[in-house]
Amino acid sequence: MLSIIIPTLNEEKYLPIFLGQVKKQSFKDYEVIVADFNSIDKTVEIAKNFGCVIAKGGNPSRGRNEGAKIARGDILLFTDADNLCLPDGFLNDLILEFKKRNLGVASFPIFPKGNVFDKIVFTVYHFWVWLTQRFLPHSSNSILVKKEVHERIGGFDETITIAEDHYYGRQASKVAKFGFIKTKPVLTSVRRFERDGRIRTHFKYLVAGVYMLFFGPIRSNLFKYKFDYSKKEVL
Repeated sequence: MLSIIIPTLNEEKYLPIFLGQVKKQSFKDYEVIVADFNSIDKTVEIAKNFGCVIAKGGNPSRGRNEGAKIARGDILLFTDADNLCLPDGFLNDLILEFKKRNLGVASFPIFPKGNVFDKIVFTVYHFWVWLTQRFLPHSSNSILVKKEVHERIGGFDETITIAEDHYYGRQASKVAKFGFIKTKPVLTSVRRFERDGRIRTHFKYLVAGVYMLFFGPIRSNLFKYKFDYSKKEVL
């Protein structure tokens, strides 16, 4: 079974879109776990209406870990609520390739539903991920991993403030085979770029990646990562 784990905080706008995309998939051997961090909108109500299992959330790392604790699947898919489109047959193709290559952890193409500049940046990024997959794993936004691998590395490090997904992928690659699976790209929202600015956001992630490479995981709020991108503020 596949357990799809989504950390949420006020995601009433995007969550139903993503859950609707999952429901349309031909692959049916899955459960969806929504790890919610005290949303004040209709996020939890929407999740329940779609038949999701609800877990206690926190920051993205905490939410993923809490979701994994109750997951029934032997493979976990950690993903974000604002992914807008899954290609037809995506889950089936992803799982087949994951098993065929005997992977323990994997990432795959995620593209923004944005402008030409966004697509160029992500195309370059994905080429880099493919090129370096054997010696410098990158895993962002969505990660596919065997549950036993997740447990062996102790899950996500909840003290990391940004790029915790990259660190997770690299830790997992130490105990299992990492791979970049060339699926048809998943489309995700550009809300972070629109709220924080494209150049600023891309540059921030570039600098964070370089910092990690030389100094290790980032545990300070140096890069000022924000989890909640809804219009409503958490009380």
